[in-house]
Amino acid sequence: MAALGRDHRKRPLEACGDVIDFPVEAAFGPEQDEALLLAYFGGAPSAGDRGRMVLYKAMCDLLWTLWGIIQHVNKNPADDFWAYAVNRFERCKALMGRSDFGAHLAAVAKA
Repeated sequence: MAALGRDHRKRPLEACGDVIDFPVEAAFGPEQDEALLLAYFGGAPSAGDRGRMVLYKAMCDLLWTLWGIIQHVNKNPADDFWAYAVNRFERCKALMGRSDFGAHLAAVAKA
């Protein structure tokens, strides 16, 4: 995490969008998310920081859903952007439908 600079642990997780988008694009699971958070914070992350990771992962998928819809509406021929958008939206819904999503939301609200 040296590329983030020495003071990255003082910044909130949301200040480093790529730190959040990377595990989304790499399809990280919970163990990999935890390893990233441990490295980012230099120790155990708080429940609020874990919650932020989950919430921002959902938001990343929602963002890319909207981007895919815009590409589809603009008839971008480079790919099947409708399928891309649907896939991203389904992944967002699955994450938000997990049984622990409410606990993550509550942890962020308390932080």
